[in-house]
Amino acid sequence: MANPSVRRGGDRNYKQARVQPLPLVTRRFAAWAIEISIIATSAIVPYSVGTYAKTHLLEQVPLNPVLAATENAIAQTFALPASKDVSEVPPLTNLLWSAALATPILLGSWQVYLLAKTGSTLPKRWLGIRVVTTAGKPPGLTKIILREGVATWGLPLSIAYVVWRCSGLFPDPGMLAALAGVMVLGEGMSARFNRQRRSLHDLLAGTYVVNASRIYAPNTGRLGEDNEQGGKWEASAYSWKKPASHVAEAAITVTKIKKPQRDLWIWMRRHPKIALTIVTSCSIGTVVGTLIATQLYVRTQIEGGQVAQYNSEQLLAATKQLNATEANTLAQRTEAILNLGTVNSPQAQQLLVNLLAQSTSPELTSVIQQALVTSGTAALPELQRLNLSLANNSEIDDNQQLLANQNAIAKILSIYSGKLNFVQLDRICLGENSSFRLVLNKVDLAGIDLTGANLDRANLANSSWQSAGNDGIANTFDDAIAILDDAQMKFAIFNGADLSRVSMQQANLLHAFLNEANLAYSNLSGANLSSAQMVGANLSAAVLTQASLTGANLGGANLVKADLSSARLSRVSALKTNLQLANLSGTDWQGADLSGADLSRANLSNANLSNARLQNANLHKAQLQNVSLRNADLSEADLREADLTGADLAGAIFVRSTTQADGFIQAPEETSSAMLKGVDFTNVKNLDTTQLAAICLQGGSHPRCP
Repeated sequence: MANPSVRRGGDRNYKQARVQPLPLVTRRFAAWAIEISIIATSAIVPYSVGTYAKTHLLEQVPLNPVLAATENAIAQTFALPASKDVSEVPPLTNLLWSAALATPILLGSWQVYLLAKTGSTLPKRWLGIRVVTTAGKPPGLTKIILREGVATWGLPLSIAYVVWRCSGLFPDPGMLAALAGVMVLGEGMSARFNRQRRSLHDLLAGTYVVNASRIYAPNTGRLGEDNEQGGKWEASAYSWKKPASHVAEAAITVTKIKKPQRDLWIWMRRHPKIALTIVTSCSIGTVVGTLIATQLYVRTQIEGGQVAQYNSEQLLAATKQLNATEANTLAQRTEAILNLGTVNSPQAQQLLVNLLAQSTSPELTSVIQQALVTSGTAALPELQRLNLSLANNSEIDDNQQLLANQNAIAKILSIYSGKLNFVQLDRICLGENSSFRLVLNKVDLAGIDLTGANLDRANLANSSWQSAGNDGIANTFDDAIAILDDAQMKFAIFNGADLSRVSMQQANLLHAFLNEANLAYSNLSGANLSSAQMVGANLSAAVLTQASLTGANLGGANLVKADLSSARLSRVSALKTNLQLANLSGTDWQGADLSGADLSRANLSNANLSNARLQNANLHKAQLQNVSLRNADLSEADLREADLTGADLAGAIFVRSTTQADGFIQAPEETSSAMLKGVDFTNVKNLDTTQLAAICLQGGSHPRCP
């Protein structure tokens, strides 16, 4: 066997190699990083531009079905929250997002093709490295797919994903990204433990990473008749010698070690008993598996046919009994109707709903409702159809059919609590009238769709409108979250209800009761919450952009990081409300009471706080650029480190004097002042001499202060 050697000059089988400025390992990592960066950039750039276009262009078209399917697949795979907001986008966004999906695939395929045919991608070529087989040739497509698709990415990412899903790290996507990075880098660093600096993907694919500037020729030696088949090439470690001053050459001598022939037929002839046992076992297993699968399939078909036949027979018998002229007794009709309730058939449910619409007997109406409840949520689509038809009647209060329909729907929703995911009851009328009021206390309505529904004066206290899915972890793809967009819920009672992450865009919650309700991360943009009672409600990170909360009671509510930009909050009572880090830009708080509220680090730029009470409010580090504080009461407020650039302070009160009297004895005068030490009032507007004196006395900063 030939040993690795370093040869100098003269040999025509070797070429001079230019000395590289960086080690081979460093260039390998740099090439890999550039390849990943190119692919990532090809996706990030068009996606970012498309997102920008989405928020600035008005024309809307349906989202590309491929993009929608890809989005759902990604969300389901990585346990991300399901997005229900992106259904229509501008045409340019559709085009750019499609490019963000297609371009990385095309670039990745092109890199794989180049690597298979030439041994180098463009970054590898720039850095002077090449992937070759033991024969010094390009690897070919099969080896590259094994090297890149399976070993470099497939195996490490699969292990990271399994560990993530089966550990306490689920469903945090950041931890998945960290695990994936560790696994991929670990696989690449496995070269450190190999004498020939071959990573796991090189060992599996039978490849080497070498300097592209050197020509490596195998030592053919005595290879027999065929030097391409029947053997395996193995390369020994690099052997370096200090080059001469005038030239630097290196070569790797590759020796072909003949591989022992492995013939399956020869092995079977040498071990007949073992071979016979294996063949017999496989044959028996195949036959038994086929028989079991066939029996299961036949049994499933038979049972399905039997159920369908039973349903048809029951439906036919009940229909005949109801249509028979002699079947006039209440007992007979009751029996037939109850039998219809056990039939799992759309025809049976439609017949029951039609009977409910025609019934004039209170006894039969109650029986039909019982049968519909037995049918379960499958009867709700037909009940919804009837409800929409009856709700158009101008005499709703006197419509007994609508009352019966509403009661049937209410009973099904109550009994099938927690099993209403994907139930669609949009535009349904369940609002209060003279004879009906919806009461669903402590009912699990997670996943129900009540878009545009009428739920006026409904009692939904302590109800639940969202729940974790089958994985039992909240905020993942399979969560059941209700939709209440555009719903009418005036005077509705939601005290203690769990409405977190529920969509209630443009909903009408006028005078609604939401005390102690959980509305964290909910979407209430454009909603009408005027005069609503929200004492102690949790609205952290909720979206209330352009919502109307005029006259609402937010006492003690939690609105940390909530987005209320451009919301209307005049005359709101927000005593001791937590508004830390909230986005309150452009909001209208005229006449609002924010005494004791925590507004630290909140964004109040361009807000209108004229005539507002901010006694003892915490405005530490708040953004108050161009805010209107005309006639606002800021006594005892903490304004330290607040940005008041452009603020209008005409008539604002910083110091309030109070006198107390006890009988005929006059108590000494007391003053309460804002915390103004170090606050910069240089760029504020409309300061009078009294305000300036108070600012200077309390340690505020202004050019006119002595």
